[in-house]
Amino acid sequence: MRLCDAVTWNVMISGHVKCGQGQKPLGLFQQIQQEGVEADLVTLVGVLNACASVVALEEGMCAHIEQIIESGWDSDVFIGNCSVDMHAKCGNMEDVYRVFNKIPLHDVVPWNAILFGHVKCGQGEKALELFQQMQQEEVQLDPVTFVGVLNPCASVVALEEGRCAHEQIIQSGCDSDIFMGSSLVDMYAKCGTSEKGIPRCSHEMLYLGMLLVAGFAMHGHGNEALEHFEQMCQEGVEPDHFCFSSISL
Repeated sequence: MRLCDAVTWNVMISGHVKCGQGQKPLGLFQQIQQEGVEADLVTLVGVLNACASVVALEEGMCAHIEQIIESGWDSDVFIGNCSVDMHAKCGNMEDVYRVFNKIPLHDVVPWNAILFGHVKCGQGEKALELFQQMQQEEVQLDPVTFVGVLNPCASVVALEEGRCAHEQIIQSGCDSDIFMGSSLVDMYAKCGTSEKGIPRCSHEMLYLGMLLVAGFAMHGHGNEALEHFEQMCQEGVEPDHFCFSSISL
C-alpha cells in the first residue's frame, strides 16, 4: 500500500491482539510513532489491550500518559475502561483507582476489572471490600462479578460472604450456569462446608461433583468427601481415577 493511515495500522494491531500476539502490537505502535502517523482512540485501545495481555506496564503507562492525556481522551469512558483493565491486569493497583476516578460513568466493567486485579494480586480482603462497595453504590452486578468474588471468598475462607454472594447469584438467575456452578462448588469445598442449593452430581455436571470431593479431601474434611462420593455412587455416576485418588487422601 502506498499510503497506510491510522485505520490500516489499527486493523493490524487489533488482529495481533485477537491472535494473542501481544508483543507485536507494541512494536507496531512504536513504528506508527516513528512514521508520524497520528494515533486515534482505536489505536490506543488496541495498544492498551495488548499491554494488558502481556503484562507490559511500562509500555501501557507510556501509551496512557503520552498519548491519551495529551489527546484529551483520558475522560473517555471506553478508553478509561481499557486503562483500568490494563493497570489491573498488570497488577498496578496503586494507579488503577486514579484512572478509575477520572471515568465520568462507572458501569460494571471497570469495577470487575479492579475486582479481578485484587484477586490476581492475592488481595482477597480488598476484593471483598470492593464487592461490598459495588453493592452500596448499586452497581448492576453480572456473572463476571460473581465469579470474581467467589474466588477471594475461597482464598480467605470467607464463608458468610460466599453465602451472601450465592444468594444474589440465585436471585439473578445465574445459578444454573455450569461455570458459575463450578465456582460455587470450589468456594464451598475450600471453605470446608456443604450447603443446600449448590449443584449436585449428575452425568452432565460430573466434574462438579469430582471437584467437590477433591476440595473436601484436600482440606481435611474426610467425612464430607465420603458423603458426596457416596451420593455420586447412589445417583449412578461412575467415579473415575480422579475421584478415587481424592478419596484415598
